[in-house]
Amino acid sequence: MTDALALAHQNFKQHIQNNPYPGRGLVIGRSEEENGWFIIYWIMGRSEQSRNRRFVADRNVLRTEPVDARLVEDPSLIIYEAMLDLPYRYLVSNGDQTRTIFETLQAGGTFDEALAKREREPDAPHYTPRISAMLDLQQQTGSVCFSILKASKIDPAYTDRFTYRPAMPEAGFGFGLTTYQGPGNPLPSFSGDPLLLPCQGKAEDVLKTYWEALNAENRISLAVKSISPNGTSRLILHNRFGS
Repeated sequence: MTDALALAHQNFKQHIQNNPYPGRGLVIGRSEEENGWFIIYWIMGRSEQSRNRRFVADRNVLRTEPVDARLVEDPSLIIYEAMLDLPYRYLVSNGDQTRTIFETLQAGGTFDEALAKREREPDAPHYTPRISAMLDLQQQTGSVCFSILKASKIDPAYTDRFTYRPAMPEAGFGFGLTTYQGPGNPLPSFSGDPLLLPCQGKAEDVLKTYWEALNAENRISLAVKSISPNGTSRLILHNRFGS
């Protein structure tokens, strides 16, 4: 096993498989087949509100919706579009900032300009980070970009902003962010650079690998978008609750 593969599996085991609560997570990785790509996104939940959700795929759009609309108290942080596409640009995030990034790019702005308009989530005392990523395949070399907006350690009224632009991953590898380091009260925000993670097999294999690794009590939904070299994409998903 190469050093990179060993690190990817170590990160996967420690931060996802053996972590009761990494929270929401996203990964952008390169497929081992046909020079394609994967975008992975999952949600977890401990409260009745958080667990009253499922993923719905509408062509290339991934969104959350309530399983039982009667139980929804505040939809602002739990109902949103998680994946959106522009021509050869693919977006994923853990909140309605997906739409902010989409509209900013569509108007000629940048990924960073879009996220400059947003703050960490206002859910004190956790102040959940906003995690976002973009796969840009407009140029032959392509690029990936990640962002995490976290409450300042000095004063949570302010937001610390971190942007990462790692080198494009090799086939079978990806980079990922989660909202939390693990369980706690308040929940500790993710810390450090995006994690090198495995993305091996077909989309169905990736979905199965990540779903089975997530804590069975807290996992809610997981989706994998596979992107072909010609720019077309396909979404598959798995929901714990609802269809």
